[in-house]
Amino acid sequence: MPRPELELFDVNTLAWTQVQGAPPGLMEKILSKDPDTGSYTRLLKFPPGMVTTERLVHDFWEEVYILQGGLVDLTSNQIFMEGFYACRPPGMLHGPYSVPVGCITLEMRYFV
Repeated sequence: MPRPELELFDVNTLAWTQVQGAPPGLMEKILSKDPDTGSYTRLLKFPPGMVTTERLVHDFWEEVYILQGGLVDLTSNQIFMEGFYACRPPGMLHGPYSVPVGCITLEMRYFV
């Protein structure tokens, strides 16, 4: 079964839920998901003051667009703010991050 067909809808009607296995306060809204492939699109919300401790690497493609706030990449010492975008192929290292003012991202993860 592919992702569901969805016409424009108010994402404010969806509840924020804790990301499983993530530090407390890291919240998500799943916008759509393909149950066969595991690919999904979500909003991800980092609370102000959160600091992650691990470099991340995935076995899937990941696209991230910062909608609000920003992140500090603790490895490269770069600041990424509202309007920044990343396209990460499988195997690309990223993070850890500091989130001084909080951050909301639009994230698409897909498996090829």
